[in-house]
Amino acid sequence: MKWLFVSAAAGALLGLASCATMSADQCLAGDWVGQGFQDGASGLSMSRLADHAEACEKHGVTPDAAAYRSGRDQGLVRYCTPENGFRAGRSGSTYAGVCPAWLEGDFLPAYGDGRIVFETEQALADARGRVDSLGRELEDLDKKITGKQAELRAEGLTDAQRDQIRSRIQELRRERVNAERDWRRAQESVDEAERDVRDVRWRFRSEYGNW
Repeated sequence: MKWLFVSAAAGALLGLASCATMSADQCLAGDWVGQGFQDGASGLSMSRLADHAEACEKHGVTPDAAAYRSGRDQGLVRYCTPENGFRAGRSGSTYAGVCPAWLEGDFLPAYGDGRIVFETEQALADARGRVDSLGRELEDLDKKITGKQAELRAEGLTDAQRDQIRSRIQELRRERVNAERDWRRAQESVDEAERDVRDVRWRFRSEYGNW
């Protein structure tokens, strides 16, 4: 499972690399222990140092890799706790495989629990979004039906034109029946997802407290 977390994190870190990771003042201050601690406490991989080196090169500053690593190791002790693992997982954050083995054994299960909560809550959000989308579709169909009914009342229409409008109204009504059926099913999915969210919150409350 760990390699999946690392793979997911790689894309995010590549995106970050395109921006300057340190300001000129930070580079010139040279607090590499502090910067390493901050990055470690944020769960960033050692490759972050290369990003800092690129950001500081234009200011004529070369990172102190040893100081950075020392600070980062201290920061990882703060990051790699079960409590933070659960928070990171629940927030949907990726895990870059940074925790040392002596901390990862407790961090990963908690991170996995947090991911369960995140994915369950995301499923609920998706289900609610589906209900909202279908609700808008129903409103749109109602407007179209009303519009076509108004057209049908217009004077001067030929029989063929009226038949065409009636045919379109029937078609829209069939679409509405299908959309309403889908909306009801989507609402059932929301109800199920809400139960799932309540279940996982109850399941993990004793271990991680209320959140």
